[in-house]
Amino acid sequence: MAAQKAAVADYVATSKARLIAEYRETETGKSKDRPELLKALAHARRSGATLVVAKLDRLSRNVAFLSALMESGVPFVCCDNPNATPLTIQILSVFAEDELRRISERTKAALKVYKRKGGTLGTPENLTQAARRKGARAAGEAHRERARLAYADLVGRMRGERDRGATLQAIADGLNAEGQTTQRGLPWTPTAVLRVLAR
Repeated sequence: MAAQKAAVADYVATSKARLIAEYRETETGKSKDRPELLKALAHARRSGATLVVAKLDRLSRNVAFLSALMESGVPFVCCDNPNATPLTIQILSVFAEDELRRISERTKAALKVYKRKGGTLGTPENLTQAARRKGARAAGEAHRERARLAYADLVGRMRGERDRGATLQAIADGLNAEGQTTQRGLPWTPTAVLRVLAR
């Protein structure tokens, strides 16, 4: 960890950049959760910052990291290989994409054969009111999950301050003083803080 921290510090100094936050996560083979990665991505996305990763092998050997980084849209750089750009990640994902395409082609071919033999495709039960309500609930859950990921780096702190008696206004003022913004790039208000805490 010390070597990785030094690599990041050297990169930041060489690039004449400013380090706005530091997130450390000890990767294990058993854990698929990457809470610190989620926090770092949320912070970088809101701040318009670049994510600096100490070692490229952290990308190549962890599918969860790779997927989260690709989907985040956050620019990144790896200290041990500064040329590893989003293009590098796209190249790595080409193999997975090609496999998905092949699976899709095989599925379509199998469905054609099934239809030729008289099989019926489709699920009319998806058109019921109950199915529509289920879809609406799923969309609501997806929206809440996006919001959770956007503030993954802040929600714990907000709850801690609130538990210690801080007002919503005081929490918003503290975030604004640090230059933190909402995911829409707006200043924090007591109402915005309350929404995050209520999720």
